[in-house]
Amino acid sequence: MKSLPFHAHPDLLVGLEAADDAGVYRLTPELALIQTVDFFTPIVNDPYRFGQIAAANALSDVYAMGGRPLTALNIVCFPLKTTAADILKAILKGGMDKVHEAGALLVGGHTVEDAELKYGLAVTGVVHPDKILTKAGARVGDLLVLTKPLGTGIIATALKGRQASGEAEAAIIQVMSQLNRAAAEALEGLEVHAVTDITGFGLLGHGLEMALASRAELTIYAGQVPILPWAREYAAMGLVPGGSHANRRFCEKHLMIDPAVDPVMVDLLADAQTSGGLFVAVAANHGDVLLSRLKERDVTLAACIGEVSSAGEGKIRIIL
Repeated sequence: MKSLPFHAHPDLLVGLEAADDAGVYRLTPELALIQTVDFFTPIVNDPYRFGQIAAANALSDVYAMGGRPLTALNIVCFPLKTTAADILKAILKGGMDKVHEAGALLVGGHTVEDAELKYGLAVTGVVHPDKILTKAGARVGDLLVLTKPLGTGIIATALKGRQASGEAEAAIIQVMSQLNRAAAEALEGLEVHAVTDITGFGLLGHGLEMALASRAELTIYAGQVPILPWAREYAAMGLVPGGSHANRRFCEKHLMIDPAVDPVMVDLLADAQTSGGLFVAVAANHGDVLLSRLKERDVTLAACIGEVSSAGEGKIRIIL
């Protein structure tokens, strides 16, 4: 949409020009509206679990902006002539259950007949205008915390190729269907300067968005990044999705990679995630508090994976 005109408004706090996780519009001095939408094709075989994952993924953008989801609308493309209606019912049940788990309400939606099944949500949330979290505020000295492990894209690719184990499939379902609600609640009251969620552009792509928006250089310690079991093995076998390769190519000129870092690890850092974790730039003196709060809320795989090392034009340094 870069060739289309942007229309500024004093109450549009986050809009198209920001390339952030959601749009934010101020309603009153103490209330702003968050709007976001996301939908995609099935990533797992179980329709109920697919519904849960798609809903968790769509809801995540509200949490990444520091907000609370209020309502959701179903978005459905469904091949009714070739797929049983019970499949759609299971998908919608999974999505509804996840919306309710988030404390939000499902209020309607829209369905079209399509040759390819797709499902997701349009989500509306709220946030105080002074408490909006964006990608743009990371400061030198901040610690970088990731709340979910990487590797869902690689394991999903292995699953499609019938190379993944049942345990690996169960692991990605658990990770992808987990709401970022608890992680977002752990941020409250802390000196958090920037947040995004890790989805299709991978850690490198979304981290680069933060680095560019914040005019900073990020340093990632590859050995500290949480990785799902099996993901490294499957990546070494070449089971890396095309989107992950595209992410790496897109980020390449902004990366500074220590030669000692395994290329397979770089593939994992670029892995296209579905419903990934929050990526948080938090003041160094609040880093331990954040990790402690996350563990108290059962976000047990969260880890500090780096720091905002200097000001700059937007670079990511990867070291062991």
